[in-house]
Amino acid sequence: MKVVIIGGVAGGATAAARIRRLDEHAEITVFERSGYVSYANCGLPYYIGGVIKDAEELTLQTPQSFWSRFRISMKTRHEVTALHPEKKTVTVKNLETGEVFEEAYDKLLLAPGAKPTQPPLPGGNIENLFTLRTVEDTLRIREFVEKQKPRSAVLAGGGYIGLELAENLNELGVDVTIIQRPKHLLNPFDPEMAAFIHAKLRSKGIRLRLGHSVEGFRQEGDNVEVLLKDAASVTTDLVILAIGVTPDSHLAVEAGIKTGIKGSIAVNDRMETSVPDIYAVGDAVEVQHRITGAKSLIALAGPANRQGRIAADNICGGDSRYPGSIGSSVIKVFELTAACTGINEKTALQAGIDYDKVYLSPSSHASYYPGSKVMTMKILWEKGSKRLLGAQIIGADGVDKRIDVLAAAMAAGITAPQLAELDLAYAPPYSSAKDPVNMAGFMIENIVNGKVSQFFREEADALPRDGSLNLVDVRTEEEYRSGHLEGFQNIPVDQLREHLSELDPQKPVRLVCQSGLRSYLACRILSQNGFTCSHLAGGYRLYETVRKERCAAEEAWPCSMEK
Repeated sequence: MKVVIIGGVAGGATAAARIRRLDEHAEITVFERSGYVSYANCGLPYYIGGVIKDAEELTLQTPQSFWSRFRISMKTRHEVTALHPEKKTVTVKNLETGEVFEEAYDKLLLAPGAKPTQPPLPGGNIENLFTLRTVEDTLRIREFVEKQKPRSAVLAGGGYIGLELAENLNELGVDVTIIQRPKHLLNPFDPEMAAFIHAKLRSKGIRLRLGHSVEGFRQEGDNVEVLLKDAASVTTDLVILAIGVTPDSHLAVEAGIKTGIKGSIAVNDRMETSVPDIYAVGDAVEVQHRITGAKSLIALAGPANRQGRIAADNICGGDSRYPGSIGSSVIKVFELTAACTGINEKTALQAGIDYDKVYLSPSSHASYYPGSKVMTMKILWEKGSKRLLGAQIIGADGVDKRIDVLAAAMAAGITAPQLAELDLAYAPPYSSAKDPVNMAGFMIENIVNGKVSQFFREEADALPRDGSLNLVDVRTEEEYRSGHLEGFQNIPVDQLREHLSELDPQKPVRLVCQSGLRSYLACRILSQNGFTCSHLAGGYRLYETVRKERCAAEEAWPCSMEK
């Protein structure tokens, strides 16, 4: 059996190695148009910033190492320019010599990946403008930074690559501005969770120009003028386009292979395309989202690796199936870690899912053990089935552990209340006896069972202040003095039982505390004393973080608050 693979990196290289492990006698050839066949895409920004010192550390395997261990022929700097399914050949161009030839196959695997999205903007070919996708891109940017020593940089796009580049350039002393059309960074996160990320970036001196569209570029001597729609232009030394990626599917399109959303390659759960003996994996293919069932594009290394393994199994006569993607991801943002899995509120609304949500602010480990840091968690679940829909966590230590637990729970079909039952490891340096994931389960259980009712940040300002509600802040007097919601009187939770007479039992009670824990306790006290009670999900901490972000982003937004 002769197998030809187009593209290395995650999906293609994984498939090649798996095919060899399954079939010692298969003839395997990989054509990769770049000079590197297996490299760490996610490490590229950290080489630009100098965190990764040696460019060779980015290379996971070389053509020589693949041949030595697997007897796989890795042809770098070879670009496949056409597919010929009718005669089972591909046209290949040697980019070093210019030679063009045809290569036959029995099985063909497409792993072309995705390319940086580059809209046809004026000035898109100027010298100071870069994209980042390959090792070669990284080397060019690193060389520019070392030789030209730019004092400023504009990143067009606020996704994962954009934020990683922003951090690394900032650490080099570069004045960084992020410009993008959406009004919050990191699309998988909901706006109020992204507010914590915005605050961290602003605290490091990174400028955020959100809600602005880049309309083009103009060379101004050694600088670049970034032209914005309905806003003043920004002059900078360096521009990096990081506005997203587009499936690199032109070969499949030209060969008549069925395509899916945004021109991606359509595949079934065996990673087979519409043409017999042609498979496809990685960032170029559409997959089914395991939560919504909708077709999705999920450009992540983990799914690409798993798809490569599944395609290899089936090429070798097996019957492996890809169940779809949940879309788990994590990113370092200076001292913060931001992670998510499943879907966010926007996607749940678009899918027509009747959902509920909780926020909590647990410590990363036992609070009495040194180094404990607060994290912010948001978890969504479907009301009827109680199945987990998604989670977002922002904090320091322990974020990656909790998001992985939640991702595993979602994949296993564990319901949201059942999070309370998970038997998770505990020692003071790592967790608390009630792990944050367990705590989320307890909270969801209380809501589902009617033990507590909650209202949300977006409803807080609209609450009537006409005396028709009992509005109570149950934090300490000191916390209350440092800032509070307008119209809320202060009765600390530890004194609440002695002040019940000050509240009108005929009027509903709305409670707020710092994170939602004390207000929940207060609700339990009040509800057992004849009051109808609801508390602010996420507490004043979440409310204030979003408020401050809106103040920073919109000068016209009222920033004053009763003290």
